[in-house]
Amino acid sequence: MTDNFEIVIFLMTILIVLSAFTDKIKLPYPILLVFTGLIIGFVPFLPNLKLEPDVVFLVFLPPLLYDAAFKTSWLDFKKEIRPISTLAISLVFFTTLSVAVAAHYLVPGFTWPLAFLLGAIVSPPDAVAASGIIKGLGLNKKVITIIEGESLLNDASALIAYRYALAAVLTGSFVLWKAGLQFILVAGGGVAAGFVVGYVLAFAHKKIVNNALVETSLSLLTPFLAYGLAEKFHVSGILAVVTAGIFISWRSREVFTSQTRLRTTAVWDTIIFLLNGIIFILIGLQLPELVTDIPKQTLFTLIGYGVLISVVTIIIRIIWVFAGAYHQQLSNRKNSNKTAESTDWKNVLIVAWTGTRGVVSLATALALPLVLDNGTEFPKRHSILLLAFTVIMITLVVQGLTLPLLIKLLKIKPSTGQQQKEEDDLSFLLTKESLDYINHNLEGKVDTLILERIKNRYEFNYTMLFNRDNALQKHEIESQFKSVNQFLFARLKILDHQRKLLMKFQTEGSYDEEALVKAEREIDIEELQIKSLMEKTEASAKAANDVISG
Repeated sequence: MTDNFEIVIFLMTILIVLSAFTDKIKLPYPILLVFTGLIIGFVPFLPNLKLEPDVVFLVFLPPLLYDAAFKTSWLDFKKEIRPISTLAISLVFFTTLSVAVAAHYLVPGFTWPLAFLLGAIVSPPDAVAASGIIKGLGLNKKVITIIEGESLLNDASALIAYRYALAAVLTGSFVLWKAGLQFILVAGGGVAAGFVVGYVLAFAHKKIVNNALVETSLSLLTPFLAYGLAEKFHVSGILAVVTAGIFISWRSREVFTSQTRLRTTAVWDTIIFLLNGIIFILIGLQLPELVTDIPKQTLFTLIGYGVLISVVTIIIRIIWVFAGAYHQQLSNRKNSNKTAESTDWKNVLIVAWTGTRGVVSLATALALPLVLDNGTEFPKRHSILLLAFTVIMITLVVQGLTLPLLIKLLKIKPSTGQQQKEEDDLSFLLTKESLDYINHNLEGKVDTLILERIKNRYEFNYTMLFNRDNALQKHEIESQFKSVNQFLFARLKILDHQRKLLMKFQTEGSYDEEALVKAEREIDIEELQIKSLMEKTEASAKAANDVISG
């Protein structure tokens, strides 16, 4: 127990140190951590930690999927449900079939059940890896929604395919219509379980008043409740977690208080950072055990087969994604759907190339039993493990490293302009409506002097946002935003002075610690607000200048 605790502390230390230098190293975060795990695994005196499948499915996967689902816009998800479901269900099964054919005819000794088992293991792109690699690349919102939406759902399809392929290996029989019916029941049951958990917990959050600590704790419990309930009834725990996450996210503005939102965001960001980092280091740590006691010739032969399987998975995805995009365009033309967005082949290529495999593939491979029901050794287990690891490494490293280069080569510009315009438009509307509310609802109810001070603040914001859209000259825009920045900078300097005063009062012991903590918290909140406004002002100024320059 003590040894495991020391290993976890060691991994967290490595993770935190690496994270401090991520920007300077210029490597996608998941790839950097996997390489770190590989190095740690091959150093004799450093700890080696075996990845337990149960730990992945019960400890890591529920919170990671829940966080990703919670951050997913239901409206965007619903809008892109057709390509998402095609990739997450149809492509997963087609990849399973394609890999099975390749493995059966290329890899010696792979029967059809074993080949389908390998196909199911390597078929789903990984949610965590995909999010980590595309983060910060400035991709089109539609592309991000499709990639992240697919990665939320495809694990369920792959695990169901894995379950039946494994049953075929163990029993020697497989009935297609029964598997199809079971898929519908397992998937539908998972969604239903997630909806039930989401509804009950949203109701519970609404009833908990002024207790952000309890609400944060309940949010941490949610993914495990959803997963556990679904698995109890032998339906998809993954779909239950995703459904609960999206449902509670949709209701969050209604059921969460401002204090709860601030607290849960900070807690979840920290937990997801640690879970993501540890899981990728653990992936790298598995290789040394896989290659132990394997003759070099056999090892290189298996790696060669793994490369071929990787090529199959990559090519199948590219063909499928382009065929799907072409079919959708034909369907739009046939139905004279003029409102449908045209599909840019560059964005289609980005979706096709983002097919990195990860922790789910490795965990399902490691979950293979050591022996069959009759007591004999599970056939080709070690080969399946090494082939799966090879596919993970090739897709993760090759596709992960080349994706930023591909975006640069295709000259895809970051889609921050449209996002910034939407944010500014929303700010303008909120400010305008606030002024209307002040004029019609607060006059006569609030002291005149106080009312004027409130109106001045909103009128300043209104003037700045209104003039942004009214073709001011460049020097006028720069002058406006400069005055705003000076105002915010002055507020930051005042807060800095207040912090020094708090440290002085602490040293002197002139105020109670509880009073100091409350004052410090108010300063922290105000500082976060000011820094957010400074970032927003800078982005708005850049967008306005781009409009004038363009």
